Amino acid sequence: MPAPEELIQQVPLFSDLDKKELQGLASTMKERTFNSGDTIATEGQTGIGFFIIDDGEASVSVQGEERATLKHGDYFGEVALIDDGARTATITAKTDLRCYGITSWEFRPLIAQNADLAWKMLQTMAKMLRASEQRVG
Repeated sequence: MPAPEELIQQVPLFSDLDKKELQGLASTMKERTFNSGDTIATEGQTGIGFFIIDDGEASVSVQGEERATLKHGDYFGEVALIDDGARTATITAKTDLRCYGITSWEFRPLIAQNADLAWKMLQTMAKMLRASEQRVG
């Protein structure tokens, strides 16, 4: 079952995509379910993909300390779509969890075939980086 387009559009990285681009991304994303207590991503390990939570809750922990709870519409792993670096947090299902996900190797051909999608994402990432720098400095 493809990811709901409305769910994808809530993610800032994808908020400027048009209907065709959203449909392409939605058709590539796959539903994933996790049981309460399952570890979805582990801090320090290489990330393989991006997930949007559709139903349930997950905890975000850094160095063993819970920092946040993610729920419907929240997401994680967006940097893993572009960079093969280590995860910065551990994500654990607090409840049974339904997500939609895409791996970096599924995402790259989508970007390679659609320059407009890539450009919109770069613009959004630049805005996010600029906002982050303004908060810090």
